[in-house]
Amino acid sequence: MPGTHILILGGTAEARQLAAELTELTEPTELTGLTGLTGLTGLGGFRVTTSLAGRVSQPRLPAGEVRIGGFGGPEGLARWLREQSVDAVVDATHPFAAAISAGAAQAAAAVGVPLCALRRPGWSAGPGDRWYPAASLADAAAQLPALGRRIFLTTGRLGLAAFADLGQLRFLVRSVEPPEPPLPRHTHILLDRGPFTVDGERELLRTHEIDVLVTKDSGGPATAAKLSAARELEVPVVVVRRPPAPPDVPVAPDVAGVLGLLGVLLSRAAADRCP
Repeated sequence: MPGTHILILGGTAEARQLAAELTELTEPTELTGLTGLTGLTGLGGFRVTTSLAGRVSQPRLPAGEVRIGGFGGPEGLARWLREQSVDAVVDATHPFAAAISAGAAQAAAAVGVPLCALRRPGWSAGPGDRWYPAASLADAAAQLPALGRRIFLTTGRLGLAAFADLGQLRFLVRSVEPPEPPLPRHTHILLDRGPFTVDGERELLRTHEIDVLVTKDSGGPATAAKLSAARELEVPVVVVRRPPAPPDVPVAPDVAGVLGLLGVLLSRAAADRCP
């Protein structure tokens, strides 16, 4: 096996891109040609393992090794890091996977393994947008009765209990997997996976006569088309803000930035091991 084992906590497009790029770097000489990784020459190639939470029945699998399912909390993850001789962890989970991110920070600190995070930038409102920020799903639900009656809910399959008591409203719920109950009384479920187009989203909003869109600030292009369609149709958007990243964890906005962080973290760890 190559000498440098990277664990990617995945489930995002960026995690798959990172795994693909790292698995191609199998020779030490290749590392010298990549910006940010020049200090890693001599450490060996990469063994890449991506961990998926197992919440999607047919996930898009990344390059390299894949494990599916939880670790059993921070203690279980720490044990796995030791047993598998992991040299660094990249938290490339969804920006709203706060519990996983917190557990990763705790486990990495306990074992002394370098950790960095990949967080795609959030969306920003532009001219013509009618955005209403929300601190949580419950806060988003509280704002809806004053904004409209036909809601396009795109916050994923979890946490919809926050909207369950809004029986006077009608919901179009889109998610990759069937959402978990309880659900609002008047709910139509649409199972679909991005990327989506502006034309498709515009048609969806018109067909279902949507007058409010609810989304998490996930960022990225795959699901951003709904925001453009809402702007064109002057549909208000309730945007749930992201949870903060764990403190003291270096964060990069893209794969190139993470590669740079890995170069720094792994070079520093290698220097610390030298007598």
